[in-house]
Amino acid sequence: MSVNAREKLMHIVFSAAALASILAVALICVFLFAQGLPTIFTIGAANFLTGTRWSPTGSNPVFGILPMILGSIYVTAGAIALGVPVGILVAVFMARMCPPQLYRLIKPAINLMAGVPSVIYGFFGMMVLVPLIFDAFGKRFGLMSGDTMLAASILLGIMILPTIINVAETNLRAVPQELYEAAVALGASHERAVFKVVLPAARSGVMAAVVLGIGRAIGETMAVKMVVGNQAVMRMPNEFLKGVRTLTTNIVIEMGYVEHGSLHNGALIATGVVLFIFIMLTNALFSVLNQNKS
Repeated sequence: MSVNAREKLMHIVFSAAALASILAVALICVFLFAQGLPTIFTIGAANFLTGTRWSPTGSNPVFGILPMILGSIYVTAGAIALGVPVGILVAVFMARMCPPQLYRLIKPAINLMAGVPSVIYGFFGMMVLVPLIFDAFGKRFGLMSGDTMLAASILLGIMILPTIINVAETNLRAVPQELYEAAVALGASHERAVFKVVLPAARSGVMAAVVLGIGRAIGETMAVKMVVGNQAVMRMPNEFLKGVRTLTTNIVIEMGYVEHGSLHNGALIATGVVLFIFIMLTNALFSVLNQNKS
């Protein structure tokens, strides 16, 4: 086979792979919106999105997901506050400051964190984080257990570290060395050149790392389910030392016994629609912010 023929063949293969990815996303969108939107219209968008009661059983079922929306936002915000600064600082250290001997130890450890199953993280949170939070705050605040939004935020903050570190480090290393050398030649210290020149130059890649980390935090289910408490969703979440039910945990808890084709089943799919839209809006917001800063 000639070189041109091989290039054409690989072009076809890569194009097909790209189209398959687009098709998969399109099919997911079609399924979610085709199954979820009619249910939202049946329940009422205002009642569904702003309702504070979720009672799928009985003769008069009620489906309101506002407490779950707020719970997901709070837990994700806590994970971002804990994980993003640590992840970016570690990426800067590994890309520009880490000695080679230490790098050979840290890099495999970060990659290993990325490969740990979510349920293992959840087990760690349930056996370590939850008891620590209960011992630290239980008596002072009258907690019944350590299954709280704080535990979920800390656990998710740990889980998003590999994604943020790896993507941010790759983009920091892609910054031309000439920018760093020019800053040092003008009198900047090593640290100042890294944080004032290299890091801003890699801003778009670092923002992409943050977006991927947020997507991981929002969509995480099993680990959150094991530490967040999953308390009754009729109560609005207002304290990080209380349990809550997020959008993802509500789906996984109830989808196993729901009757196919019922309003309850449609409401759970509609919850997935809201989650999907929330992730798309987050990505769009970060894209707009990144363009405005360019």
